[in-house]
Amino acid sequence: MGQTVYNVLSGEGSLPIKAWTEGVVLEPEAEAQLRGVARLPFVHKWVAAMPDVHAGVGATVGSVIPTFGAIIPAAVGVDIGCGMMAVRTSVAARDLPDNLHGLRSAIEAAVPHGRTDNGGPNDRGAWRTLPPRVTAAWDALKDDYEKVTARHPRLSRGWSAEHLGTLGTGNHFIEVCLDQEDRVWFMLHSGSRGVGNRIGSHFIALARKEMERWFIQLPHADLAYLPEGTEHFDDYVAAVGWAQGFAARNREVMMEAVCEAARASGLLPPFEARLEAVNCHHNYVAREEHYGKKVFVTRKGAVRAGAGELGIIPGSMGARSYIVRGKGQPESFCSCSHGAGRAMSRTEAKRRFTLEDHARATQGIECRKDQDVIDETPMAYKPIDAVMHAQRDLVEVVHTLRQVVCVKG
Repeated sequence: MGQTVYNVLSGEGSLPIKAWTEGVVLEPEAEAQLRGVARLPFVHKWVAAMPDVHAGVGATVGSVIPTFGAIIPAAVGVDIGCGMMAVRTSVAARDLPDNLHGLRSAIEAAVPHGRTDNGGPNDRGAWRTLPPRVTAAWDALKDDYEKVTARHPRLSRGWSAEHLGTLGTGNHFIEVCLDQEDRVWFMLHSGSRGVGNRIGSHFIALARKEMERWFIQLPHADLAYLPEGTEHFDDYVAAVGWAQGFAARNREVMMEAVCEAARASGLLPPFEARLEAVNCHHNYVAREEHYGKKVFVTRKGAVRAGAGELGIIPGSMGARSYIVRGKGQPESFCSCSHGAGRAMSRTEAKRRFTLEDHARATQGIECRKDQDVIDETPMAYKPIDAVMHAQRDLVEVVHTLRQVVCVKG
């Protein structure tokens, strides 16, 4: 396995925190969140922190939390099943047009993205009429969705099928990239959209009510948990499993649309595209065995990196991304980072950086360069090179990608 490169944080009354943060910043707020989780009695062995770690809502982004007998819904979060997908095409860099705006426009027209009308009936990020591809994908999901909503009717109030095959906002993106051999890739990042948000929010609220009902005092309300064997626990496992399936299918539907739009644009020669890296979650919970015990592993902004498993670690809008192969490091619970990780809040990024700063940082990339994406500018994120170096015992790099087109919501 080789030498490990983590730091150990320990404190009175808590389990250790093993943090792969050599050479990257671990902010005090994130450390405090990690320590709160490590004090819970049902955490297995320790909490692992990845090098992209930063404070989040509910739990620390970039954390891996193994638990037995309970799950913390706020640690999984509301962007359930958020993750990455990438395909390598047979197109070479020399086949790309000199001006990539047309290719970006074709992708933007094919995949609803962004959010308008406060998410209401005129939201441009949702489908008005479902395309046949989306209808077929929803047909395979709706029966289990109806089982979930039959037990929790409020979960049916909002977009569901209308968000399948759509990108969303924030740090979600679609990119055209070139690898180290100048081969063209399509890569995208999204999750379970509005329906996943409803599921996460609903069960976070139920967990908090359970803590109040049983007079359980916690370091923070966001650490409210659902004990295994209870009605809400079983319902949550079913609902979160469905949302993770929706998220994976959402990425597949979008990728199909991206490839189809690129072919129809007339800007590229005929090409083939094949799945090169797994369609991988980085906000999810799964049953796994670690150190001889079957546990629930919550990865909040972390990717599974079992021995030989492929994953995707994206950089920011102007930084490299990586296709990686896991080394199966047991002390990280077979995990790695999910990206570069924010270095500052969205509010701070908007305050600190100008449009000129953003334009310089994304020079040569066909992407939005307006005020509404300043919070996603590359300088708002940790340096991806430092993040990758800090987890050199967790993954090996298979492909290095640089984006030439970036679509943001």
